Amino acid sequence: MRWQDRVSVNPNVCHGKPCIRGTRVMVSVVLADVAASEPVESIMSGYHIEREDVQAALFFAADLAQDRYLPPAEAI
Repeated sequence: MRWQDRVSVNPNVCHGKPCIRGTRVMVSVVLADVAASEPVESIMSGYHIEREDVQAALFFAADLAQDRYLPPAEAI
């Protein structure tokens, strides 16, 4: 799966934040729900998105994590 097929960034939608393509559902909202242990089925029905959209959000986050380094909190 390519997250680029399901995630879009448009400056005119949600202030340019990454969203599930064709919706105003921000990737960050989907990720927060996954992190909060919300069942995938609940996320899907609550935002009217597909399982592949949730997976795309996770792949998007994984790609971002590979490109950035944040020092441990105690080093800040």
